[in-house]
Amino acid sequence: MNVLSITAPIFMLIALGYAAVMWGVVSREHIQGLGRLVVNFALPALIIRALSENALADVFDAHYLLAYGLGSLLTFSAGLFLAWRVQRHRLDYAAISAMGMATANSGFIGYPIAVMVIGPTAGVALALCMLIENMMMIPLGLALAEAGSQQGISIRKTIMTTARRLVRNPIIIAIVSGALISLSGLSIPAPFYKALDMLADASAPVALFVIGGTLYGLKVQGMYRDIGQITLAKLVCHPLLVLACFQIFPIDNTELMAGALLIASAPMLSVYPIFGVRFSMDKLCAAALLAATVTSFITISATIWMIHQSGA
Repeated sequence: MNVLSITAPIFMLIALGYAAVMWGVVSREHIQGLGRLVVNFALPALIIRALSENALADVFDAHYLLAYGLGSLLTFSAGLFLAWRVQRHRLDYAAISAMGMATANSGFIGYPIAVMVIGPTAGVALALCMLIENMMMIPLGLALAEAGSQQGISIRKTIMTTARRLVRNPIIIAIVSGALISLSGLSIPAPFYKALDMLADASAPVALFVIGGTLYGLKVQGMYRDIGQITLAKLVCHPLLVLACFQIFPIDNTELMAGALLIASAPMLSVYPIFGVRFSMDKLCAAALLAATVTSFITISATIWMIHQSGA
């Protein structure tokens, strides 16, 4: 019941977003607008608040980055090898499939759950996980997919294009801004901090509502093996490999480690189907997102139970 008291409100908000679109109370365009609000303003505000309130040395834990990054990279590599070399799919197909296995929906699902379990430390965990996802996992997956798409685009050009996009990414800008504020030792003026605080507090509920609205209309038809494979790797293999890597690179802050495991236990990125469009994989990506989001109720609940049992 303790676990259910944490997970039930999360999935109730997702269900509310789903029902709102299904009943026509909110349109898909409204959901897209709310999604942009979260990605471009609320989550960056959350990250700036989390980083600016802590000493930089306490935030950028090298072992945390190594453990989460290595666990994600191992999951990606295993998924890529299975789809590309064993199942003989195209490289672009394999790379996008592997991206779904190794990148978590840290902002829309992972953080809202983590903050209910470990409190404010979840903001730091979110910033670190997003750093790994935006600086390593997503660029790696897209570069390999572009290289395998046979569209005549060189890896170098793909990397340069991805780098330019990263420089303009609000999440990356927020991480750099928060780090600079932390290093400077300055405090954010009260009126600005209040606005930042209000935006940050809106991120979790609005993000969950957006996930529900996005899921409406997605159908799981065909491709059951690939959908199951991506879902299983994302919800089971990814958090287990992250946990194993934390045994190699342990950290003293058990709450921070719990945050990493909860985020790794979340389904893949909500924009995963968007990445799949360029490679004619949007239906597979959307179906995998739907399957993983529904199934994650069980796996996230199990993760919370294990964290409570361990006393973290």
